Amino acid sequence: MDYVKAFIVGGLICMAAQILMEKTKLMPGRIMVLLVCTGAILGALQLYEPLLDYAGSGASVPLTGFGYNLWKGIKEAIDSDGLIGVFRGGFKMAAVGTSAALIFAYMASLVFQPKMAK
Repeated sequence: MDYVKAFIVGGLICMAAQILMEKTKLMPGRIMVLLVCTGAILGALQLYEPLLDYAGSGASVPLTGFGYNLWKGIKEAIDSDGLIGVFRGGFKMAAVGTSAALIFAYMASLVFQPKMAK
């Protein structure tokens, strides 16, 4: 049942992004920023944690989950380090996921040898 909940919640988040892409004139980059900011705002309002508890990876993998992680890292850093935590917290919390994405993308490029478009 956990897989079904993750699929439904993750699908709804992706569906909302797809609707924004097709029904508005927003560029994909702006929609991605909107998703990250939405996750951070929902985290600040304490609405994202129950969604994570319910859906697991269905809520943590999309960009809204990345925004929530940034907010959570900043909040924890402010609580422990004060105002300087605003600048340090997001980097600390998102470092592992960002590093993993870069490493796996580099490994995939070695395996598949992509060609540059002309």
